[in-house]
Amino acid sequence: MDAARYDRTRPRYPDDLITRLLAAAPGCDVLDVGCGTGIEARQFQAAGCTVLGVEPDARMAGFARDAGLPVEEATFEDWPARGRTFDAVVAGTAWHWVDPVAGAAKAAQVLRPGGLLAPFWHVFQLPPEVAEALAVGCRRVAPDAPFSFQPSVPALAGYQALFDKAVDGVRQAGAFGEPEQWRFDWAHTYTRDEWLDLLPTSGALTRLAPDSLAEVLDGVGAALDAKGGAFTMPYTTVAVVARRS
Repeated sequence: MDAARYDRTRPRYPDDLITRLLAAAPGCDVLDVGCGTGIEARQFQAAGCTVLGVEPDARMAGFARDAGLPVEEATFEDWPARGRTFDAVVAGTAWHWVDPVAGAAKAAQVLRPGGLLAPFWHVFQLPPEVAEALAVGCRRVAPDAPFSFQPSVPALAGYQALFDKAVDGVRQAGAFGEPEQWRFDWAHTYTRDEWLDLLPTSGALTRLAPDSLAEVLDGVGAALDAKGGAFTMPYTTVAVVARRS
Protein backbone atom coordinates (compact mmCIF):
# COMPACT_ATOMS: atom_id res chain seq x y z
CA MET A 1 0.00 0.00 0.00
CA ASP A 2 1.26 3.47 -0.95
CA ALA A 3 0.79 5.29 2.36
CA ALA A 4 1.15 8.76 0.82
CA ARG A 5 -1.49 8.02 -1.82
CA TYR A 6 -3.78 6.52 0.82
CA ASP A 7 -3.50 9.61 3.00
CA ARG A 8 -3.91 11.97 0.06
CA THR A 9 -7.00 10.36 -1.40
CA ARG A 10 -9.03 8.64 1.31
CA PRO A 11 -12.03 10.69 2.48
CA ARG A 12 -11.96 12.49 5.80
CA TYR A 13 -14.69 12.06 8.39
CA PRO A 14 -17.59 14.48 8.91
CA ASP A 15 -16.85 17.34 11.27
CA ASP A 16 -20.25 16.69 12.87
CA LEU A 17 -19.06 13.22 13.90
CA ILE A 18 -15.94 14.59 15.58
CA THR A 19 -17.92 17.32 17.32
CA ARG A 20 -20.62 14.96 18.59
CA LEU A 21 -18.13 12.41 19.89
CA LEU A 22 -16.16 15.01 21.80
CA ALA A 23 -19.32 16.53 23.24
CA ALA A 24 -20.31 13.10 24.57
CA ALA A 25 -16.89 11.99 25.85
CA PRO A 26 -15.72 12.93 29.36
CA GLY A 27 -12.50 14.48 28.02
CA CYS A 28 -10.19 14.81 25.03
CA ASP A 29 -7.64 12.01 25.46
CA VAL A 30 -8.19 9.77 22.43
CA LEU A 31 -6.80 6.37 21.47
CA ASP A 32 -7.05 5.78 17.72
CA VAL A 33 -7.10 2.05 16.90
CA GLY A 34 -5.82 1.14 13.45
CA CYS A 35 -4.91 4.77 12.91
CA GLY A 36 -3.41 4.15 9.47
CA THR A 37 -1.78 7.31 8.17
CA GLY A 38 -3.51 9.39 10.84
CA ILE A 39 -6.45 10.79 8.86
CA GLU A 40 -9.03 10.85 11.67
CA ALA A 41 -6.33 11.34 14.34
CA ARG A 42 -5.36 14.67 12.79
CA GLN A 43 -9.03 15.70 12.80
CA PHE A 44 -9.22 14.98 16.54
CA GLN A 45 -5.94 16.82 17.09
CA ALA A 46 -7.31 19.84 15.22
CA ALA A 47 -10.30 19.78 17.60
CA GLY A 48 -7.93 20.10 20.56
CA CYS A 49 -7.47 16.44 21.52
CA THR A 50 -4.39 14.56 22.62
CA VAL A 51 -4.26 11.47 20.40
CA LEU A 52 -2.24 8.26 20.52
CA GLY A 53 -2.36 5.94 17.52
CA VAL A 54 -2.06 2.16 17.47
CA GLU A 55 -1.23 0.70 14.03
CA PRO A 56 0.18 -2.72 13.01
CA ASP A 57 1.43 -1.64 9.56
CA ALA A 58 4.91 -0.10 9.74
CA ARG A 59 4.47 1.93 6.53
CA MET A 60 1.24 3.52 7.73
CA ALA A 61 2.62 4.09 11.22
CA GLY A 62 5.73 5.75 9.83
CA PHE A 63 3.70 8.13 7.69
CA ALA A 64 1.51 9.05 10.66
CA ARG A 65 4.55 9.74 12.83
CA ASP A 66 6.04 11.97 10.16
CA ALA A 67 2.75 13.89 10.18
CA GLY A 68 3.03 14.51 13.92
CA LEU A 69 1.05 11.65 15.49
CA PRO A 70 2.54 9.51 18.27
CA VAL A 71 2.04 5.90 17.10
CA GLU A 72 2.79 2.55 18.69
CA GLU A 73 3.07 -0.43 16.31
CA ALA A 74 0.87 -3.34 17.38
CA THR A 75 -2.47 -4.96 16.82
CA PHE A 76 -4.94 -3.58 19.33
CA GLU A 77 -5.45 -6.96 20.97
CA ASP A 78 -1.69 -7.24 21.66
CA TRP A 79 -1.00 -3.57 22.37
CA PRO A 80 0.44 -3.02 25.90
CA ALA A 81 -1.65 -0.37 27.62
CA ARG A 82 0.77 -0.09 30.59
CA GLY A 83 -1.89 1.45 32.79
CA ARG A 84 -2.76 4.29 30.44
CA THR A 85 -6.41 5.38 30.17
CA PHE A 86 -8.40 7.44 27.67
CA ASP A 87 -11.67 9.30 27.27
CA ALA A 88 -12.44 7.77 23.87
CA VAL A 89 -11.28 4.78 21.86
CA VAL A 90 -12.02 5.38 18.19
CA ALA A 91 -11.35 3.44 14.98
CA GLY A 92 -11.82 4.93 11.51
CA THR A 93 -12.61 2.19 8.98
CA ALA A 94 -10.45 -0.23 10.96
CA TRP A 95 -12.50 -2.02 13.64
CA HIS A 96 -13.40 -4.87 11.24
CA TRP A 97 -9.74 -5.94 11.53
CA VAL A 98 -10.11 -6.24 15.33
CA ASP A 99 -11.72 -9.19 17.11
CA PRO A 100 -15.04 -7.57 18.09
CA VAL A 101 -15.28 -9.13 21.56
CA ALA A 102 -11.59 -9.00 22.51
CA GLY A 103 -11.36 -5.49 21.08
CA ALA A 104 -14.33 -4.23 23.07
CA ALA A 105 -12.97 -5.86 26.22
CA LYS A 106 -9.56 -4.22 25.64
CA ALA A 107 -11.27 -0.86 25.07
CA ALA A 108 -13.15 -1.26 28.35
CA GLN A 109 -9.83 -1.79 30.16
CA VAL A 110 -8.36 1.48 28.90
CA LEU A 111 -11.44 3.71 28.98
CA ARG A 112 -12.13 5.97 31.92
CA PRO A 113 -15.62 5.75 33.47
CA GLY A 114 -18.08 7.23 31.00
CA GLY A 115 -15.58 7.01 28.16
CA LEU A 116 -16.69 6.15 24.64
CA LEU A 117 -15.85 3.29 22.31
CA ALA A 118 -16.63 4.55 18.80
CA PRO A 119 -15.63 2.64 15.68
CA PHE A 120 -16.93 4.26 12.49
CA TRP A 121 -17.03 3.53 8.77
CA HIS A 122 -17.82 5.21 5.46
CA VAL A 123 -20.55 3.66 3.31
CA PHE A 124 -20.83 4.63 -0.36
CA GLN A 125 -22.35 3.35 -3.57
CA LEU A 126 -20.83 4.14 -6.95
CA PRO A 127 -22.96 5.56 -9.77
CA PRO A 128 -24.02 2.60 -11.97
CA GLU A 129 -21.96 3.56 -15.01
CA VAL A 130 -18.79 4.04 -12.93
CA ALA A 131 -19.36 0.73 -11.12
CA GLU A 132 -19.93 -1.03 -14.43
CA ALA A 133 -16.73 0.33 -15.98
CA LEU A 134 -14.80 -0.78 -12.91
CA ALA A 135 -16.36 -4.25 -12.96
CA VAL A 136 -15.76 -4.71 -16.69
CA GLY A 137 -12.11 -3.73 -16.37
CA CYS A 138 -11.51 -6.02 -13.41
CA ARG A 139 -13.22 -8.97 -15.08
CA ARG A 140 -11.07 -8.44 -18.16
CA VAL A 141 -7.73 -8.38 -16.36
CA ALA A 142 -8.60 -10.85 -13.58
CA PRO A 143 -11.54 -12.99 -14.71
CA ASP A 144 -11.28 -15.42 -11.79
CA ALA A 145 -11.05 -12.80 -9.04
CA PRO A 146 -14.13 -12.29 -6.84
CA PHE A 147 -14.58 -8.59 -7.60
CA SER A 148 -18.04 -7.12 -6.99
CA PHE A 149 -18.86 -3.46 -7.50
CA GLN A 150 -22.63 -3.65 -8.01
CA PRO A 151 -24.17 -4.96 -4.79
CA SER A 152 -27.54 -6.63 -4.91
CA VAL A 153 -28.76 -4.54 -1.96
CA PRO A 154 -28.26 -0.84 -1.12
CA ALA A 155 -24.80 -0.23 0.32
CA LEU A 156 -26.05 0.80 3.76
CA ALA A 157 -28.05 -2.42 4.12
CA GLY A 158 -25.04 -4.41 2.97
CA TYR A 159 -22.86 -2.86 5.66
CA GLN A 160 -25.38 -3.47 8.45
CA ALA A 161 -23.92 -6.91 9.19
CA LEU A 162 -20.58 -5.19 9.91
CA PHE A 163 -22.24 -2.77 12.32
CA ASP A 164 -24.20 -5.58 13.97
CA LYS A 165 -20.98 -7.53 14.53
CA ALA A 166 -19.45 -4.54 16.30
CA VAL A 167 -22.60 -4.10 18.42
CA ASP A 168 -22.62 -7.80 19.38
CA GLY A 169 -18.97 -7.59 20.40
CA VAL A 170 -19.69 -4.64 22.68
CA ARG A 171 -22.62 -6.45 24.27
CA GLN A 172 -20.58 -9.61 24.85
CA ALA A 173 -17.77 -7.61 26.45
CA GLY A 174 -20.30 -6.65 29.10
CA ALA A 175 -18.69 -3.42 30.26
CA PHE A 176 -20.74 -0.90 28.28
CA GLY A 177 -24.19 0.56 28.07
CA GLU A 178 -26.35 -0.30 25.09
CA PRO A 179 -24.58 0.69 21.83
CA GLU A 180 -26.05 3.33 19.56
CA GLN A 181 -25.61 3.87 15.83
CA TRP A 182 -25.00 7.42 14.69
CA ARG A 183 -25.48 8.28 11.02
CA PHE A 184 -24.05 11.21 9.08
CA ASP A 185 -25.00 11.77 5.43
CA TRP A 186 -22.81 13.87 3.15
CA ALA A 187 -21.41 13.93 -0.37
CA HIS A 188 -18.17 14.60 -2.19
CA THR A 189 -17.58 15.50 -5.83
CA TYR A 190 -14.63 13.74 -7.45
CA THR A 191 -12.89 14.88 -10.59
CA ARG A 192 -11.66 12.22 -12.97
CA ASP A 193 -8.08 12.57 -11.75
CA GLU A 194 -9.05 12.52 -8.07
CA TRP A 195 -11.04 9.30 -8.44
CA LEU A 196 -8.34 7.57 -10.47
CA ASP A 197 -5.83 8.59 -7.79
CA LEU A 198 -7.99 7.02 -5.07
CA LEU A 199 -8.86 3.75 -6.81
CA PRO A 200 -5.46 2.03 -6.41
CA THR A 201 -5.93 2.23 -2.61
CA SER A 202 -9.13 0.14 -2.81
CA GLY A 203 -8.84 -3.39 -1.47
CA ALA A 204 -9.60 -5.25 -4.69
CA LEU A 205 -7.29 -3.15 -6.86
CA THR A 206 -4.27 -3.28 -4.55
CA ARG A 207 -3.80 -6.90 -5.67
CA LEU A 208 -3.52 -6.12 -9.39
CA ALA A 209 -0.25 -5.99 -11.31
CA PRO A 210 0.69 -2.48 -12.52
CA ASP A 211 -0.21 -3.17 -16.18
CA SER A 212 -3.58 -4.65 -15.19
CA LEU A 213 -4.30 -1.75 -12.86
CA ALA A 214 -3.49 0.75 -15.62
CA GLU A 215 -5.93 -1.02 -17.95
CA VAL A 216 -8.70 -0.86 -15.36
CA LEU A 217 -8.03 2.82 -14.68
CA ASP A 218 -8.14 3.60 -18.40
CA GLY A 219 -11.61 2.09 -18.63
CA VAL A 220 -12.90 3.93 -15.59
CA GLY A 221 -11.36 7.15 -16.86
CA ALA A 222 -13.21 6.77 -20.16
CA ALA A 223 -16.49 6.26 -18.29
CA LEU A 224 -15.84 9.41 -16.26
CA ASP A 225 -14.99 11.35 -19.40
CA ALA A 226 -18.39 10.34 -20.75
CA LYS A 227 -19.98 11.73 -17.55
CA GLY A 228 -18.29 15.08 -18.03
CA GLY A 229 -15.14 14.35 -16.08
CA ALA A 230 -16.59 14.32 -12.58
CA PHE A 231 -19.26 12.74 -10.39
CA THR A 232 -20.73 13.26 -6.94
CA MET A 233 -20.50 10.37 -4.51
CA PRO A 234 -23.10 10.18 -1.72
CA TYR A 235 -21.54 8.99 1.53
CA THR A 236 -23.00 7.84 4.83
CA THR A 237 -20.67 7.62 7.82
CA VAL A 238 -21.94 5.30 10.55
CA ALA A 239 -20.51 5.16 14.07
CA VAL A 240 -21.23 2.43 16.61
CA VAL A 241 -20.97 4.23 19.94
CA ALA A 242 -21.02 2.72 23.44
CA ARG A 243 -20.32 4.30 26.82
CA ARG A 244 -18.10 2.58 29.39
CA SER A 245 -20.16 1.65 32.42
